[in-house]
Amino acid sequence: MAFAASVQQMPSRDVLLTVEDVAQRLNVTKDWVWDHSSRKAPFLPVIRMSDGVLRYRLSEVEEFVNERERASVLRRKRR
Repeated sequence: MAFAASVQQMPSRDVLLTVEDVAQRLNVTKDWVWDHSSRKAPFLPVIRMSDGVLRYRLSEVEEFVNERERASVLRRKRR
């Protein structure tokens, strides 16, 4: 009961997404998500739980997309 009360008092946090959720949101394959979760750049921020379970914060997925968009714009301006 104390845990439930403490959870209600905590500020709302980012939703945690599964690999499938992220793949659907970005319109890519699950393999693409796994690949970008383990590479150096561009790195998709991941939370490694246990036994290969991966979770992603919605805000970090959105920031990843924003960074990719900014990089695309910069590449276009250099041409």
